[in-house]
Amino acid sequence: MTSTTAPDMPLNTPLFNPLLDFSGLAHFDTIKAEHVTPAIAYLLEQANLVVKQLEAPQASVTWDTFVTPLENATENLGRAWGIVGHLNAVMDSPELRAAYNENQPKLIEFSTSLSQNLALFDKYKALETSTDFSTLSMARQKIIKNAVRDFRLGGAELADAEKTRFAAIQEKHGALTTRFSENVLDATNDYTLFVTDESELAGLPDDVKQAAQAAAQKDSKEGYKFTLHFPSYFPILQYADSRELREKIYRANATKASELSGKPEWDNTPNIISILKLRNEEAALLGLKSYAELSLIPKMAKSPEEVIHFLEDLARRARPFAEKDLAELRDFAKNQLSIDLLEAWDSTYASEKLREQRYAFSEQEVKQYFPETKVVQGLFALVQKLFSVEISADDAPVWHPDVKFFKIQKEGKLLGQFYLDLYARQGKRGGAWMDDARARRKLDDASDIQTPIAYLTCNFSAPAVVDGKTKPALFTHDEVITLFHEFGHGLHHMLTQVDEIGVSGISGVEWDAVELPSQFMENFCWEWEVLQNMTAEATTGLPLPRALFDKMTAAKNFQSGLQTLRQVEFSLLDMHLHDKYDPSGDQSVQDLINQVRAQVSVLSPPAFNRFQHSFSHIFAGGYAAGYYSYKWAEVLSADAYSAFEEVANGGNVISAETGSKFQREILAVGGSRPALESFKAFRGREPNIDALLRHSGMAA
Repeated sequence: MTSTTAPDMPLNTPLFNPLLDFSGLAHFDTIKAEHVTPAIAYLLEQANLVVKQLEAPQASVTWDTFVTPLENATENLGRAWGIVGHLNAVMDSPELRAAYNENQPKLIEFSTSLSQNLALFDKYKALETSTDFSTLSMARQKIIKNAVRDFRLGGAELADAEKTRFAAIQEKHGALTTRFSENVLDATNDYTLFVTDESELAGLPDDVKQAAQAAAQKDSKEGYKFTLHFPSYFPILQYADSRELREKIYRANATKASELSGKPEWDNTPNIISILKLRNEEAALLGLKSYAELSLIPKMAKSPEEVIHFLEDLARRARPFAEKDLAELRDFAKNQLSIDLLEAWDSTYASEKLREQRYAFSEQEVKQYFPETKVVQGLFALVQKLFSVEISADDAPVWHPDVKFFKIQKEGKLLGQFYLDLYARQGKRGGAWMDDARARRKLDDASDIQTPIAYLTCNFSAPAVVDGKTKPALFTHDEVITLFHEFGHGLHHMLTQVDEIGVSGISGVEWDAVELPSQFMENFCWEWEVLQNMTAEATTGLPLPRALFDKMTAAKNFQSGLQTLRQVEFSLLDMHLHDKYDPSGDQSVQDLINQVRAQVSVLSPPAFNRFQHSFSHIFAGGYAAGYYSYKWAEVLSADAYSAFEEVANGGNVISAETGSKFQREILAVGGSRPALESFKAFRGREPNIDALLRHSGMAA
């Protein structure tokens, strides 16, 4: 990000600063690191002016005279900072990182001061107790109630000295979580493994080797280059016959950003302890027993004990299946692969070999049927049938040439738009996510609606260049599931019909229910009527054969017991870390992990494994005391999907009628009513766990 703006140009005006132009789509083609500080300074100044005006006494506090101007002032600030945060995640550079880190404390300071502003708090309380409250829409009532709750959780009722400390905690916490994420990214980007002897790569698929060879050539090196980006390292664990190679890449990945990595500057050990201490202190200031209690206040689950009971019950149900999975895997590894002692770097490899033997197909074979273009077209076709919408390519400035832009319409009317950024690359945070680029809301002109925009981000393998020709990107079936998952989040954001920004789309939705639409969409990846229309073999163009599909579905719940216990392990660790764990005590985080594993796991990683040092979900991604949400929401999503199974016609679950109801009762209402009410409106009853157990092959 180099400068092209003359030094005398006023970067605090929309004319010269693209971050300040909110008239249309973001100007990703012209935004530079130098724009960040003046834009944020200007927007903070404008927002503070509005806040000061709204602090003044009002004869009558109304939605139009109070809430609307406050929302207008904070939305532009949020949108600009959202652009900066997104670029920081997908196009990391020293200049942008510096600008982000310089301005993040300013945003946190503003947010904290806003949440502790007693004058604003009093006005929200006045709205809640006014005679006009009952005449407001359900969405506006929910926004007001949420605001009153959030002021209390933001420290508005604390004494002045405690408010000062509370604000300091927020600033320090924000800096630490950012540093945690940067350490993971830097450690991931730093590691390279060059292999010059192709015989060491025996077992690896050709497309994986081709990508590694192209990466080495890009660095002007001989041989093959592997990194800790998922599409690069995971195929080694899954396919490489060399046990030594598997161990090498496993150890590098399992110790990144830890004290064992050999890179002390990226060690997240002190960050983890400091983050946990700050969270405990924040909860104590608010009079709560733990950060877990604080985290659960706006969620569906009511207490840490309820979550722990849910997880332990799920572990109890899954354990017999997990023990059977492990016994079979160990027996196979010993008798078929001559691996007497199954190590962590062997389990993925042995599992793939066992899957191939038992079900007579490999993940690599399946991958050949999922070229990117066909997969994306198939996803769009499904969504169009389910929700009676049209998806088509659209034009917008983008941050990288690989990014595509689309629009969703219904009967010619624009509903939403989204960016699709699918490939892993240097400087891009790992994982997959959906984020809010712009939310739906009614504008000042009552007839004009601001339509929502989403970022959909993944880290799949990019198209390989072989002999000077670009081959289409091929996705594993797991990556197809990931794409469907993130698109489910996107649909929740884009198909909302709520016009109030505070509860439109995913805003205001309980965190442990926000995964419902995403996990719901995953189910369609196992339906013949869907897959036959979104597959084409890489060389012949023929669709996925029914025989191979049948093998895939037979293997759908392969090792589901082990996979379930793994997620329960992560969820319990998260809840215990934020409930009764004392980061200042004698028990280390690793000790707690070992304790949790002893309780629920049947297959534990080696002592050197430091997965917690890159557990960004809970230390940098908003899932603190909330990782259980994946399993909690999976109960909701499996049960919701059962509604489609119950009306399936000849095995075809694609029902526009049921899809319309799902859109109306789940997607469209966003956070305007409690998630449980939305679920009951769709299913006609409360959720139960039976569908999840059945879908996972663990029904009694």
